Amino acid sequence: MFNSVISTPLAKFLGIDIKDFYLNTPMADPEYMWWPVRYLTDDIIEAYDLAGLIHNGHVLVEINKGMYGLPQAGRIAYDQLVEHLATYGYHPSKRTPGLWKHEWRPVSFCLVVDDFGIKYEGKEHAQHLIEAIQAKYKCSTDWSGNLYCGITLKWDYENRTVDLSMPGYVEKALHKFQHPAPSRPEHAPYKWKRPVYGTGPQLTEPPDESAKLDAAGINEIQQVIGTMLYYGRAVDPTVLAAIGTIGAEQSQATASTAKDVVKLLNYLATHPDATIRCHASGMVLHVHSDASYLSASKARSVAGGHFFLSNMPADPNRTPQPTDIQPPNNGAILTVSTIMKPVLSSAAEAEFGALFFNCGDAEPIRHMLEELGHKQPPTPVQVDNTTAVGIANKTVKQRRSKAVDMRFYWVQDRIKQGHFKVFWRKGADNLGDYPTKHHPVRHHREMRPVYLHTPRV
Repeated sequence: MFNSVISTPLAKFLGIDIKDFYLNTPMADPEYMWWPVRYLTDDIIEAYDLAGLIHNGHVLVEINKGMYGLPQAGRIAYDQLVEHLATYGYHPSKRTPGLWKHEWRPVSFCLVVDDFGIKYEGKEHAQHLIEAIQAKYKCSTDWSGNLYCGITLKWDYENRTVDLSMPGYVEKALHKFQHPAPSRPEHAPYKWKRPVYGTGPQLTEPPDESAKLDAAGINEIQQVIGTMLYYGRAVDPTVLAAIGTIGAEQSQATASTAKDVVKLLNYLATHPDATIRCHASGMVLHVHSDASYLSASKARSVAGGHFFLSNMPADPNRTPQPTDIQPPNNGAILTVSTIMKPVLSSAAEAEFGALFFNCGDAEPIRHMLEELGHKQPPTPVQVDNTTAVGIANKTVKQRRSKAVDMRFYWVQDRIKQGHFKVFWRKGADNLGDYPTKHHPVRHHREMRPVYLHTPRV
Protein backbone atom coordinates (compact mmCIF):
# COMPACT_ATOMS: atom_id res chain seq x y z
CA MET A 1 0.00 0.00 0.00
CA PHE A 2 2.78 2.47 0.94
CA ASN A 3 4.64 1.84 -2.34
CA SER A 4 1.40 2.26 -4.27
CA VAL A 5 0.85 5.70 -2.73
CA ILE A 6 4.26 7.12 -3.68
CA SER A 7 4.11 5.49 -7.12
CA THR A 8 0.77 7.15 -7.96
CA PRO A 9 1.50 10.85 -8.63
CA LEU A 10 -1.76 12.27 -7.21
CA ALA A 11 -2.21 9.83 -4.34
CA LYS A 12 -1.94 10.65 -0.63
CA PHE A 13 -2.16 8.58 2.55
CA LEU A 14 -4.17 9.08 5.72
CA GLY A 15 -5.04 7.03 8.78
CA ILE A 16 -8.33 6.48 10.59
CA ASP A 17 -8.87 4.70 13.89
CA ILE A 18 -12.33 3.59 15.03
CA LYS A 19 -13.01 3.98 18.74
CA ASP A 20 -14.47 1.07 20.75
CA PHE A 21 -14.84 -1.04 17.62
CA TYR A 22 -15.59 -4.30 19.46
CA LEU A 23 -17.99 -2.79 21.99
CA ASN A 24 -21.80 -2.59 21.97
CA THR A 25 -22.33 -4.49 18.72
CA PRO A 26 -25.65 -6.39 19.01
CA MET A 27 -25.38 -10.19 19.14
CA ALA A 28 -27.94 -12.55 17.61
CA ASP A 29 -27.60 -14.97 20.53
CA PRO A 30 -26.70 -13.99 24.10
CA GLU A 31 -23.74 -15.37 26.01
CA TYR A 32 -23.56 -16.02 29.75
CA MET A 33 -20.79 -15.91 32.34
CA TRP A 34 -20.36 -16.12 36.09
CA TRP A 35 -19.05 -12.83 37.47
CA PRO A 36 -17.16 -13.10 40.83
CA VAL A 37 -18.76 -10.83 43.43
CA ARG A 38 -15.33 -9.92 44.80
CA TYR A 39 -14.85 -7.77 41.70
CA LEU A 40 -18.03 -5.78 42.38
CA THR A 41 -18.20 -2.83 44.75
CA ASP A 42 -21.01 -2.41 47.26
CA ASP A 43 -22.29 0.59 45.27
CA ILE A 44 -22.71 -1.53 42.11
CA ILE A 45 -24.41 -4.37 44.00
CA GLU A 46 -26.83 -1.89 45.53
CA ALA A 47 -27.45 0.10 42.34
CA TYR A 48 -28.36 -3.01 40.33
CA ASP A 49 -30.03 -4.89 43.21
CA LEU A 50 -27.69 -7.86 42.84
CA ALA A 51 -27.72 -9.12 46.43
CA GLY A 52 -30.53 -11.59 45.78
CA LEU A 53 -28.83 -12.92 42.63
CA ILE A 54 -25.56 -14.00 44.24
CA HIS A 55 -24.90 -17.74 44.12
CA ASN A 56 -21.70 -19.28 45.51
CA GLY A 57 -20.00 -15.92 45.39
CA HIS A 58 -20.92 -15.24 41.76
CA VAL A 59 -23.60 -13.46 39.74
CA LEU A 60 -24.83 -14.91 36.43
CA VAL A 61 -24.48 -12.25 33.71
CA GLU A 62 -26.21 -12.18 30.33
CA ILE A 63 -24.19 -10.61 27.50
CA ASN A 64 -26.19 -9.19 24.59
CA LYS A 65 -23.60 -6.93 22.97
CA GLY A 66 -19.99 -7.33 21.92
CA MET A 67 -17.28 -6.87 24.51
CA TYR A 68 -13.56 -7.53 24.85
CA GLY A 69 -12.78 -11.17 25.57
CA LEU A 70 -15.57 -12.66 23.48
CA PRO A 71 -14.05 -14.72 20.62
CA GLN A 72 -16.86 -13.73 18.26
CA ALA A 73 -16.76 -10.00 19.09
CA GLY A 74 -14.30 -9.23 16.30
CA ARG A 75 -16.28 -11.13 13.68
CA ILE A 76 -19.57 -9.51 14.68
CA ALA A 77 -18.04 -6.03 14.57
CA TYR A 78 -16.43 -6.74 11.19
CA ASP A 79 -19.65 -8.05 9.64
CA GLN A 80 -21.49 -4.94 10.76
CA LEU A 81 -18.75 -2.74 9.29
CA VAL A 82 -19.00 -4.59 5.96
CA GLU A 83 -22.77 -4.12 5.91
CA HIS A 84 -22.53 -0.44 6.83
CA LEU A 85 -19.80 0.58 4.36
CA ALA A 86 -21.48 -1.35 1.53
CA THR A 87 -24.26 1.24 1.53
CA TYR A 88 -21.60 3.84 0.67
CA GLY A 89 -19.96 1.75 -2.07
CA TYR A 90 -16.99 0.29 -0.14
CA HIS A 91 -16.37 -3.45 -0.32
CA PRO A 92 -13.62 -5.82 0.89
CA SER A 93 -11.57 -7.57 -1.74
CA LYS A 94 -12.54 -11.14 -2.53
CA ARG A 95 -8.90 -12.17 -3.03
CA THR A 96 -6.80 -10.03 -0.69
CA PRO A 97 -7.79 -10.13 3.01
CA GLY A 98 -7.82 -6.66 4.55
CA LEU A 99 -7.92 -4.73 1.25
CA TRP A 100 -11.00 -2.61 0.52
CA LYS A 101 -11.94 -0.52 -2.52
CA HIS A 102 -14.74 1.82 -3.53
CA GLU A 103 -16.95 0.97 -6.48
CA TRP A 104 -15.75 3.97 -8.48
CA ARG A 105 -13.99 6.49 -6.25
CA PRO A 106 -10.15 6.52 -6.31
CA VAL A 107 -10.03 5.30 -2.69
CA SER A 108 -8.62 2.04 -1.38
CA PHE A 109 -7.58 1.11 2.12
CA CYS A 110 -6.00 -1.60 4.20
CA LEU A 111 -7.95 -2.53 7.33
CA VAL A 112 -6.23 -4.12 10.34
CA VAL A 113 -8.88 -4.64 13.06
CA ASP A 114 -9.99 -0.99 13.45
CA ASP A 115 -7.04 0.82 11.83
CA PHE A 116 -7.56 2.17 8.31
CA GLY A 117 -4.55 2.90 6.10
CA ILE A 118 -6.07 4.82 3.20
CA LYS A 119 -4.75 5.65 -0.26
CA TYR A 120 -6.79 8.39 -1.91
CA GLU A 121 -6.66 10.77 -4.86
CA GLY A 122 -8.52 13.96 -4.09
CA LYS A 123 -9.45 15.11 -0.59
CA GLU A 124 -13.16 15.08 -1.38
CA HIS A 125 -13.04 11.31 -1.91
CA ALA A 126 -11.24 10.76 1.38
CA GLN A 127 -13.83 12.97 3.09
CA HIS A 128 -16.56 10.73 1.69
CA LEU A 129 -15.02 7.71 3.45
CA ILE A 130 -14.60 9.65 6.70
CA GLU A 131 -18.25 10.71 6.66
CA ALA A 132 -19.31 7.14 5.89
CA ILE A 133 -17.43 5.85 8.94
CA GLN A 134 -18.62 8.68 11.20
CA ALA A 135 -22.23 7.91 10.33
CA LYS A 136 -21.96 4.85 12.62
CA TYR A 137 -18.71 5.08 14.59
CA LYS A 138 -16.60 7.52 16.54
CA CYS A 139 -13.17 7.78 14.94
CA SER A 140 -9.98 9.84 14.88
CA THR A 141 -8.38 11.00 11.63
CA ASP A 142 -4.69 11.50 10.91
CA TRP A 143 -4.39 13.46 7.67
CA SER A 144 -0.58 13.33 7.90
CA GLY A 145 -0.66 9.52 7.70
CA ASN A 146 2.46 9.33 9.84
CA LEU A 147 1.56 6.25 11.89
CA TYR A 148 -0.01 2.94 10.93
CA CYS A 149 0.02 -0.34 12.86
CA GLY A 150 2.87 0.91 15.01
CA ILE A 151 5.02 1.85 11.99
CA THR A 152 6.08 5.48 11.60
CA LEU A 153 5.79 6.72 8.01
CA LYS A 154 7.79 9.68 6.79
CA TRP A 155 6.28 10.81 3.50
CA ASP A 156 8.15 12.87 0.92
CA TYR A 157 5.60 13.38 -1.83
CA GLU A 158 7.87 15.76 -3.74
CA ASN A 159 10.72 13.25 -4.06
CA ARG A 160 8.26 10.34 -3.97
CA THR A 161 9.76 8.35 -1.14
CA VAL A 162 8.47 6.97 2.14
CA ASP A 163 10.58 5.91 5.13
CA LEU A 164 9.30 3.14 7.41
CA SER A 165 10.63 3.00 10.97
CA MET A 166 9.64 2.27 14.56
CA PRO A 167 11.52 4.86 16.64
CA GLY A 168 11.74 4.03 20.32
CA TYR A 169 10.51 0.45 19.90
CA VAL A 170 13.88 -1.16 20.56
CA GLU A 171 14.64 1.21 23.43
CA LYS A 172 11.39 0.27 25.18
CA ALA A 173 12.01 -3.43 24.57
CA LEU A 174 15.51 -3.26 26.03
CA HIS A 175 14.12 -1.48 29.08
CA LYS A 176 11.41 -4.12 29.40
CA PHE A 177 13.98 -6.91 29.40
CA GLN A 178 16.38 -4.89 31.58
CA HIS A 179 19.15 -5.34 29.03
CA PRO A 180 22.13 -3.03 29.67
CA ALA A 181 23.93 -1.17 26.91
CA PRO A 182 26.82 -3.23 25.49
CA SER A 183 30.35 -2.28 26.53
CA ARG A 184 31.34 -2.08 22.86
CA PRO A 185 29.32 -1.82 19.63
CA GLU A 186 27.89 -5.06 18.23
CA HIS A 187 27.63 -5.05 14.42
CA ALA A 188 26.22 -8.55 13.81
CA PRO A 189 23.04 -10.02 15.33
CA TYR A 190 24.40 -13.57 15.49
CA LYS A 191 27.57 -15.52 16.05
CA TRP A 192 29.48 -16.77 13.03
CA LYS A 193 31.56 -19.91 12.86
CA ARG A 194 34.22 -20.05 10.20
CA PRO A 195 33.57 -23.05 7.91
CA VAL A 196 36.16 -25.82 7.86
CA TYR A 197 36.71 -27.33 4.43
CA GLY A 198 38.37 -30.67 3.77
CA THR A 199 37.81 -34.40 3.49
CA GLY A 200 37.42 -35.14 7.20
CA PRO A 201 34.04 -35.94 8.79
CA GLN A 202 31.79 -32.93 9.17
CA LEU A 203 28.61 -32.41 11.20
CA THR A 204 25.75 -30.17 10.10
CA GLU A 205 25.72 -28.80 13.64
CA PRO A 206 27.86 -29.65 16.67
CA PRO A 207 25.85 -30.85 19.67
CA ASP A 208 24.90 -28.23 22.22
CA GLU A 209 26.14 -29.54 25.57
CA SER A 210 25.49 -26.39 27.60
CA ALA A 211 23.06 -26.43 30.53
CA LYS A 212 19.32 -26.38 29.90
CA LEU A 213 17.46 -23.27 31.00
CA ASP A 214 14.68 -23.40 33.57
CA ALA A 215 11.07 -22.46 32.73
CA ALA A 216 11.63 -18.79 33.60
CA GLY A 217 14.67 -18.57 31.33
CA ILE A 218 12.81 -20.20 28.44
CA ASN A 219 9.86 -17.86 28.93
CA GLU A 220 12.10 -14.80 28.81
CA ILE A 221 13.68 -15.96 25.54
CA GLN A 222 10.22 -16.54 24.08
CA GLN A 223 9.21 -13.02 25.08
CA VAL A 224 12.28 -11.55 23.38
CA ILE A 225 11.55 -13.46 20.16
CA GLY A 226 7.88 -12.48 20.20
CA THR A 227 8.74 -8.82 20.77
CA MET A 228 11.47 -8.54 18.16
CA LEU A 229 9.87 -10.66 15.44
CA TYR A 230 7.35 -7.96 14.53
CA TYR A 231 10.10 -5.34 14.51
CA GLY A 232 12.21 -7.51 12.20
CA ARG A 233 9.37 -8.22 9.81
CA ALA A 234 8.24 -4.60 9.75
CA VAL A 235 11.43 -2.55 9.46
CA ASP A 236 14.64 -4.52 10.16
CA PRO A 237 15.08 -7.68 8.06
CA THR A 238 18.73 -7.94 9.15
CA VAL A 239 17.66 -9.63 12.42
CA LEU A 240 15.41 -12.30 10.89
CA ALA A 241 18.11 -14.94 10.46
CA ALA A 242 19.13 -14.60 14.11
CA ILE A 243 15.52 -14.69 15.29
CA GLY A 244 14.86 -17.80 13.18
CA THR A 245 17.83 -19.63 14.68
CA ILE A 246 16.91 -18.71 18.25
CA GLY A 247 13.24 -19.40 17.63
CA ALA A 248 14.01 -22.95 16.51
CA GLU A 249 15.71 -23.57 19.86
CA GLN A 250 13.45 -21.62 22.21
CA SER A 251 11.37 -24.53 23.55
CA GLN A 252 14.57 -26.41 24.52
CA ALA A 253 16.72 -23.36 25.18
CA THR A 254 20.16 -23.70 26.76
CA ALA A 255 22.81 -21.40 28.14
CA SER A 256 24.20 -21.16 24.60
CA THR A 257 20.79 -19.96 23.36
CA ALA A 258 20.76 -17.33 26.08
CA LYS A 259 24.15 -16.07 24.85
CA ASP A 260 22.73 -15.81 21.32
CA VAL A 261 19.85 -13.71 22.69
CA VAL A 262 22.31 -11.38 24.44
CA LYS A 263 24.23 -10.93 21.19
CA LEU A 264 21.01 -10.13 19.34
CA LEU A 265 19.98 -7.56 21.95
CA ASN A 266 23.46 -6.03 21.89
CA TYR A 267 23.15 -5.63 18.12
CA LEU A 268 19.73 -4.00 18.48
CA ALA A 269 21.08 -1.69 21.16
CA THR A 270 23.88 -0.66 18.78
CA HIS A 271 21.48 -0.17 15.84
CA PRO A 272 18.16 0.70 17.53
CA ASP A 273 16.20 2.54 14.84
CA ALA A 274 16.25 0.75 11.49
CA THR A 275 14.64 2.48 8.52
CA ILE A 276 13.45 1.08 5.21
CA ARG A 277 13.12 3.62 2.37
CA CYS A 278 10.81 2.87 -0.53
CA HIS A 279 11.09 4.80 -3.79
CA ALA A 280 8.41 5.34 -6.40
CA SER A 281 8.70 2.69 -9.12
CA GLY A 282 6.85 0.89 -11.85
CA MET A 283 5.24 -1.25 -9.11
CA VAL A 284 6.40 -4.51 -10.69
CA LEU A 285 7.17 -7.29 -8.22
CA HIS A 286 10.69 -8.75 -8.32
CA VAL A 287 11.90 -11.70 -6.23
CA HIS A 288 15.38 -12.94 -5.33
CA SER A 289 15.21 -16.54 -4.10
CA ASP A 290 17.98 -18.46 -2.35
CA ALA A 291 18.60 -21.26 0.14
CA SER A 292 21.36 -22.48 2.43
CA TYR A 293 21.72 -26.25 2.54
CA LEU A 294 21.96 -28.05 5.93
CA SER A 295 22.56 -24.77 7.75
CA ALA A 296 19.87 -25.19 10.42
CA SER A 297 19.45 -27.63 13.28
CA LYS A 298 18.50 -31.26 12.60
CA ALA A 299 19.97 -31.18 9.09
CA ARG A 300 17.41 -28.70 7.80
CA SER A 301 17.87 -25.96 5.24
CA VAL A 302 16.88 -22.30 5.26
CA ALA A 303 14.87 -20.53 2.56
CA GLY A 304 15.53 -16.85 1.93
CA GLY A 305 13.84 -14.29 -0.25
CA HIS A 306 14.03 -10.58 -1.04
CA PHE A 307 10.80 -9.10 -2.45
CA PHE A 308 10.80 -5.57 -3.80
CA LEU A 309 8.93 -3.37 -6.27
CA SER A 310 10.82 -1.91 -9.22
CA ASN A 311 10.50 -1.10 -12.90
CA MET A 312 8.93 -3.08 -15.71
CA PRO A 313 11.39 -5.30 -17.62
CA ALA A 314 12.21 -4.09 -21.12
CA ASP A 315 10.53 -7.21 -22.52
CA PRO A 316 8.18 -8.67 -19.89
CA ASN A 317 7.60 -11.85 -21.87
CA ARG A 318 11.30 -12.63 -22.26
CA THR A 319 13.18 -14.57 -19.59
CA PRO A 320 15.85 -12.25 -18.08
CA GLN A 321 19.42 -13.10 -18.94
CA PRO A 322 22.54 -12.91 -16.72
CA THR A 323 23.90 -10.10 -18.90
CA ASP A 324 20.81 -7.90 -18.51
CA ILE A 325 20.99 -4.75 -16.40
CA GLN A 326 19.36 -5.46 -13.07
CA PRO A 327 16.29 -3.42 -12.09
CA PRO A 328 16.94 -0.84 -9.34
CA ASN A 329 16.71 -2.30 -5.86
CA ASN A 330 14.06 -0.86 -3.55
CA GLY A 331 13.00 -1.14 0.06
CA ALA A 332 11.92 -4.70 0.81
CA ILE A 333 8.18 -5.28 1.02
CA LEU A 334 8.87 -8.80 2.31
CA THR A 335 11.99 -10.61 3.48
CA VAL A 336 11.79 -14.38 3.85
CA SER A 337 14.02 -16.23 6.29
CA THR A 338 12.45 -19.54 7.23
CA ILE A 339 13.67 -23.00 8.16
CA MET A 340 12.17 -25.56 5.77
CA LYS A 341 10.59 -28.50 7.58
CA PRO A 342 11.54 -31.29 5.14
CA VAL A 343 15.10 -32.61 5.29
CA LEU A 344 16.34 -32.19 1.73
CA SER A 345 18.91 -34.40 0.06
CA SER A 346 20.87 -31.87 -2.00
CA ALA A 347 21.60 -28.18 -2.42
CA ALA A 348 19.50 -28.19 -5.60
CA GLU A 349 16.50 -29.53 -3.69
CA ALA A 350 16.98 -26.83 -1.07
CA GLU A 351 17.11 -24.15 -3.77
CA PHE A 352 14.00 -25.53 -5.42
CA GLY A 353 12.25 -25.70 -2.05
CA ALA A 354 13.05 -22.04 -1.41
CA LEU A 355 11.79 -21.23 -4.90
CA PHE A 356 8.51 -22.98 -4.06
CA PHE A 357 8.04 -21.04 -0.81
CA ASN A 358 8.96 -17.70 -2.35
CA CYS A 359 6.69 -18.14 -5.36
CA GLY A 360 3.92 -19.16 -2.97
CA ASP A 361 4.39 -15.88 -1.10
CA ALA A 362 4.58 -13.94 -4.36
CA GLU A 363 1.18 -15.13 -5.65
CA PRO A 364 -1.02 -13.16 -3.19
CA ILE A 365 1.25 -10.12 -3.57
CA ARG A 366 0.72 -10.26 -7.34
CA HIS A 367 -3.06 -10.37 -6.78
CA MET A 368 -2.94 -7.46 -4.34
CA LEU A 369 -0.90 -5.29 -6.72
CA GLU A 370 -3.29 -5.94 -9.58
CA GLU A 371 -6.28 -5.09 -7.36
CA LEU A 372 -4.54 -1.80 -6.55
CA GLY A 373 -4.36 -1.10 -10.27
CA HIS A 374 -0.77 -2.16 -10.99
CA LYS A 375 -0.82 -4.72 -13.78
CA GLN A 376 1.81 -7.42 -13.29
CA PRO A 377 3.86 -9.14 -15.98
CA PRO A 378 5.30 -12.60 -15.23
CA THR A 379 7.19 -11.96 -11.99
CA PRO A 380 10.99 -12.21 -12.48
CA VAL A 381 12.40 -14.66 -9.90
CA GLN A 382 16.19 -14.70 -9.60
CA VAL A 383 17.88 -17.96 -8.50
CA ASP A 384 21.60 -18.75 -8.29
CA ASN A 385 21.35 -22.53 -8.74
CA THR A 386 21.31 -23.75 -12.35
CA THR A 387 19.79 -27.13 -11.46
CA ALA A 388 16.82 -25.55 -9.68
CA VAL A 389 16.30 -23.18 -12.62
CA GLY A 390 16.51 -26.09 -15.05
CA ILE A 391 13.93 -28.15 -13.14
CA ALA A 392 11.58 -25.17 -12.86
CA ASN A 393 11.82 -24.40 -16.58
CA LYS A 394 11.85 -28.12 -17.60
CA THR A 395 15.18 -27.77 -19.36
CA VAL A 396 16.73 -30.57 -17.30
CA LYS A 397 15.24 -33.88 -16.23
CA GLN A 398 14.80 -34.29 -12.50
CA ARG A 399 15.29 -37.74 -10.96
CA ARG A 400 15.23 -39.48 -7.60
CA SER A 401 13.76 -36.73 -5.50
CA LYS A 402 10.48 -37.45 -3.77
CA ALA A 403 10.67 -34.10 -1.95
CA VAL A 404 10.51 -32.36 -5.33
CA ASP A 405 7.85 -34.76 -6.61
CA MET A 406 5.53 -34.20 -3.66
CA ARG A 407 5.92 -30.51 -3.00
CA PHE A 408 7.47 -28.34 -5.67
CA TYR A 409 6.03 -29.05 -9.13
CA TRP A 410 3.55 -26.29 -8.40
CA VAL A 411 6.26 -23.87 -9.56
CA GLN A 412 6.37 -25.47 -13.00
CA ASP A 413 2.59 -25.12 -13.32
CA ARG A 414 2.68 -21.43 -12.41
CA ILE A 415 5.50 -20.76 -14.85
CA LYS A 416 3.40 -22.42 -17.55
CA GLN A 417 0.49 -20.17 -16.59
CA GLY A 418 2.69 -17.10 -17.10
CA HIS A 419 2.91 -16.04 -13.45
CA PHE A 420 6.71 -16.28 -13.13
CA LYS A 421 9.94 -16.07 -15.10
CA VAL A 422 12.59 -18.05 -13.24
CA PHE A 423 16.14 -17.25 -14.31
CA TRP A 424 19.74 -17.70 -13.15
CA ARG A 425 22.13 -15.04 -11.98
CA LYS A 426 25.31 -15.48 -9.96
CA GLY A 427 25.05 -15.68 -6.20
CA ALA A 428 26.89 -12.41 -5.57
CA ASP A 429 23.95 -10.58 -7.17
CA ASN A 430 21.26 -12.49 -5.25
CA LEU A 431 19.80 -10.46 -2.39
CA GLY A 432 17.94 -13.53 -1.13
CA ASP A 433 21.23 -14.99 0.12
CA TYR A 434 21.73 -12.74 3.14
CA PRO A 435 18.75 -13.94 5.27
CA THR A 436 19.52 -17.64 4.72
CA LYS A 437 22.60 -17.98 6.94
CA HIS A 438 24.95 -16.36 9.43
CA HIS A 439 27.69 -14.22 7.91
CA PRO A 440 30.90 -12.71 9.28
CA VAL A 441 30.71 -9.20 10.69
CA ARG A 442 32.43 -7.70 7.64
CA HIS A 443 29.80 -9.05 5.25
CA HIS A 444 26.99 -7.97 7.54
CA ARG A 445 28.30 -4.42 7.70
CA GLU A 446 28.55 -4.34 3.91
CA MET A 447 25.02 -5.64 3.35
CA ARG A 448 23.13 -3.69 6.00
CA PRO A 449 22.92 -0.52 3.83
CA VAL A 450 21.61 -2.66 0.95
CA TYR A 451 18.52 -3.63 2.93
CA LEU A 452 18.13 -0.54 5.09
CA HIS A 453 18.31 3.21 4.63
CA THR A 454 21.47 3.65 6.70
CA PRO A 455 25.11 4.66 6.15
CA ARG A 456 27.83 2.04 6.18
CA VAL A 457 29.52 1.43 9.53
